[in-house]
Amino acid sequence: MQKKLIGRTGIAVATIAMGAAASLAAAPAALASTPAQAPTALAAKNSCPTWSVTGKAVNFRSGPGTQYRSIGLLYRWDDSGTKVSSSGSWIRIKLDHKSKTGLKKGTTGWVSKQYLEQCVYMQLD
Repeated sequence: MQKKLIGRTGIAVATIAMGAAASLAAAPAALASTPAQAPTALAAKNSCPTWSVTGKAVNFRSGPGTQYRSIGLLYRWDDSGTKVSSSGSWIRIKLDHKSKTGLKKGTTGWVSKQYLEQCVYMQLD
């Protein structure tokens, strides 16, 4: 029983290794056949409009600064929004869904960029 299991595992590992080697061998050819793109073009293509809250309880403000009133709190892992605009180190976002504290979907407000993280698309070929 153990010999069969080891034999099948060895075949699976060999198959995976051969697939990886084939992918690595094809990569230089694929890169050589595509024209070089500017890094900014790639960054723009792979950027995501969604910004997620990274702070524990972050003020969602009526304007871009601490002198503006807070219209509610946003929480890490639960709240996110689409970037509408920016001003200095502040990002204006439109909530993608009802916030954890009850702010309606579509509400716009300002959050300091230090408490936000932009998502990044990944291409998994």
